[in-house]
Amino acid sequence: MNKPRGYQHKYIYYDERKEKLAKIEENAKRELGLLPPKEFSPEDIRGKFVGATKHLKRRKESGRKPLSYGVLIMIIVFLLLLMKYLYTGELL
Repeated sequence: MNKPRGYQHKYIYYDERKEKLAKIEENAKRELGLLPPKEFSPEDIRGKFVGATKHLKRRKESGRKPLSYGVLIMIIVFLLLLMKYLYTGELL
């Protein structure tokens, strides 16, 4: 059964470029000393590592999940049982 397509709301009157320029301008004013230093917020660094690496960014965009250890162990056990069956002819 296929999953329904996810809803993605795109703003009509939102200018990403304008917001990015405002952030650059604010950072420049802080560096010049015109504005007080910004307080540390964990939200500022959240997601920076994923955005900096190509493979993690691609995986996050595609929505794939990595294989869990349980699935890998089950595959290995299955392959070992298959190999034993092919060598001996007995299932267990």
